[in-house]
Amino acid sequence: MNVKRIGLDLAKNVFELYGVDEHEQRVLSKTVRRGKLVETFAQLPPCVVGMEACGSAHHWARELRKLGHDPRLMAPQFVAPYRKNDKNDRNDAEAICEAAGRPNMRFVPIKEVEQQAVLTLHRARSLLVAERTALVNHIRGLLSEYGLVLAQGVAKVRAGLPEILEDADNGLPGLAREVFADLYARLRSCDERIGEYDRRIAELARASEPAQRLMQVEGVGPLTATAITATVGDARQFRNGRQFAAWLGLVARQRSSGGKARYGRITKRGDVYLRTLLIHGARALMRHLSGREDRKSRWAMAVRERRGFNKAAVALAAKHARILWALLARSTEYQVASA
Repeated sequence: MNVKRIGLDLAKNVFELYGVDEHEQRVLSKTVRRGKLVETFAQLPPCVVGMEACGSAHHWARELRKLGHDPRLMAPQFVAPYRKNDKNDRNDAEAICEAAGRPNMRFVPIKEVEQQAVLTLHRARSLLVAERTALVNHIRGLLSEYGLVLAQGVAKVRAGLPEILEDADNGLPGLAREVFADLYARLRSCDERIGEYDRRIAELARASEPAQRLMQVEGVGPLTATAITATVGDARQFRNGRQFAAWLGLVARQRSSGGKARYGRITKRGDVYLRTLLIHGARALMRHLSGREDRKSRWAMAVRERRGFNKAAVALAAKHARILWALLARSTEYQVASA
C-alpha cells in the first residue's frame, strides 16, 4: 500500500485511521482496536502520522517512531478548521490527515518518557495543592456556621484552627470538634505530601544543568525551572523568544484591520501551568523591585506606574519567557543588565 500520510484519531479503545497517497487520494480508512494498533502500523510503510496532542498522544508517537514512522502532534484547535462535515471519528481522522500535511502547521514536540515523569510529579503536586485549597475553604465555611471566623489563606487556617480546637469556651460542640480535628489532620497530611514533592522537585532542579541556568533569573525557582525544561525540551524549536512567549499565551491579542493594529489582553493560549508559574513568579518579584537600579527593574516599575501592578506582572512574566528561551536555546548564563 502506497501511503504518504495518515491521520490517526486517538481514543481509549478504538482508533480511526485515514490515509492518503502522494496524489492526496484516499487509500486507507479503517477502525482498529487498541491491541492491534502497533501491529497495524508495523505492516504499513514508513509515513507521516498526524495526531491531536491529547492525553496518550506522546506515548503513541514514541511507539510509532520506533517503527520508522514520522509522528506529528498538533493542537486540537489547529485541526478543527479542516473538519469538513459533522464531528465523528472518521471525519476527525480525515481532518487530522489534512492538517498534518499543511506546510505552515505548528507541531507539538514529542515528549520523552523522562520529561513526562517530571510533569507527572508536577501534576500530582498541583492536585494536592488544589485539594488543600478546597479543604481550607471547606473548614472556613463550616466554622462560620458556629460564628467562628478564620482569615483567608492556608497559613491562617493552619495556625488558627488548633487554637479553636483548644478553646473549650467557644461553644463548639464535641462532635463538631472531633470532625474539625480530623480535617486538621488531613490538612497537615496534605502539607507533608506537598513538602515531599517540593523536595523531589528541588532535587531534580539541582541535578539539571538547564534548570540551574533558568534559576539564575529572579522569580524562577525549582518548580518553574523543572516544569519548563520538562515541557519544552529543545528550545531551538522556537525561532525566538517572542515565539516562545506567544506559545505560552503571554503576548497581546491582536485585532488589525485597514492598516490599524489594535492590541488587547494576552491570548492565554498554550500551556496554562507554565504561564501560571511565570506570572506567579513575576508577581512575587514585583513586590521587591522598588529602589533597584538595574534596567529590568526600572522598566517593570515604569510599567507598573502606567498600567498597574497586575499588568506589569504579566509583562514581566512575558519578558522572563523571552529570557528563559535565550538561556535554553543558546546555553548562555544569565547576566543582569545594569542601568
